[in-house]
Amino acid sequence: MTISAFKNYFKTELSNLYTDSESAFLSSIFIHKIVGFDSFQQRRFADQELLIDDEKQLRQIISELKTNKPYQQILGETDFYGMTFFVNENVLIPRPETEELLEFAIKKIHHSALTIDKLKILDIGTGSGIIPLVLKKYFPQAEVTSIDFSEKALEIAKKNADFHQLEINFIHNDYLNFDFNQNFDIIISNPPYIGIEEEHEIADSVKEFEPKMALFSPTSDALIFYRKIAEDSKKYLNKNGLLFLEINQKLGPETLELYTNDFSEALLIKDLSENDRFIFGRK
Repeated sequence: MTISAFKNYFKTELSNLYTDSESAFLSSIFIHKIVGFDSFQQRRFADQELLIDDEKQLRQIISELKTNKPYQQILGETDFYGMTFFVNENVLIPRPETEELLEFAIKKIHHSALTIDKLKILDIGTGSGIIPLVLKKYFPQAEVTSIDFSEKALEIAKKNADFHQLEINFIHNDYLNFDFNQNFDIIISNPPYIGIEEEHEIADSVKEFEPKMALFSPTSDALIFYRKIAEDSKKYLNKNGLLFLEINQKLGPETLELYTNDFSEALLIKDLSENDRFIFGRK
């Protein structure tokens, strides 16, 4: 089978799952991964026959995609905020909203009264490490600490840190029962915030292939992490310190209320889709 023929085969086999443009994008990135040809080379050598082993691997990828497995997990990596990150079934696939959170946070930090070259940053819920590693890249002098309950998630985060040659202080512990021994200038988090009662609203592909621990609140209280973060902000966030949170869009006012009394400024911010998505606080 030629490269061109495979692309048509890919589109036909997955027509129930992807649009033509999505299929074109996905077939291109998988051919690049398996064959090594970039998009220009794929056009230049469209009539070249695939090696038997390469075609076999590409057909296996189609089979995996038919199960609704995220293409990022099949690739083993994803692009996020201009960086490449390793991912697998033990971490969430990064969402565009978290890029919005980081863009907002980076701008606010730069325009704050904080001393940029002495920042102490705490990230709660490491996952693949996207938040602490992006912040470390943009603030290389910062001391960045990140905590997660999942040892397997931390393995991926450490792999990403090594890949980008960035130093993060990773903590393997249960945040809900953990006390810190230092203060921070910035606290940032995208914790599990989906309530158990909302599970039926989540796509089957997400529930089947991504870690429930990172998606769903561990109790019937969907705000349990935010309550702990509010308490910890009182104890561990320095004066003029900043807070950045990604939240459940259905619980915006309730989440904001947790922070209004102890911050000089506390705001509920919408994402690009006009959903209540972020909390910003200034101590």
